[in-house]
Amino acid sequence: MKNYQYLTDGLLETYLLGALSDNEREDARQLLAADPDVLAQLDELELAMEQHFLENAVPPPPGVRLALQERLFGSELKKWEEIPTQAPPTPDPESSRSAYVDVEVSDTYLRVHKYWRAAFIAVFVLSKIFLVFGLYQYFKANSLEQEILRLKASQQTAAPLKTP
Repeated sequence: MKNYQYLTDGLLETYLLGALSDNEREDARQLLAADPDVLAQLDELELAMEQHFLENAVPPPPGVRLALQERLFGSELKKWEEIPTQAPPTPDPESSRSAYVDVEVSDTYLRVHKYWRAAFIAVFVLSKIFLVFGLYQYFKANSLEQEILRLKASQQTAAPLKTP
């Protein structure tokens, strides 16, 4: 039953990704040592995950390797160059441009086009004008309503006096 739980609940995947707690990891290790079927399933899963990661890998920008070499080794750059590496695929001659965009930022301020700035100021000023106009209309309507109530009250007090 426990073997079935490891196979169906995704516990093997979390074991491969290293996301299990210490107790669960120890249980998984004991199960892998005891059951060769689960171990075979783990091997298949590991190969499938590795294949998926290799197929969906994104190569780093071209200058990253040299920057890492200089940062890590400095003057010992020769040691890194002696390590054999896999050559990157040759790009098509038609697509000679890099797939990456070089971005340099010299400051941390947000720059806004001058027309957007004017539009924002105009919207801000108009909103304040409409706010004042709305408050004026509200208070005017409120005072008129109070005036109507006052006139109705005075009319009701004056109406009983005119009885024939």
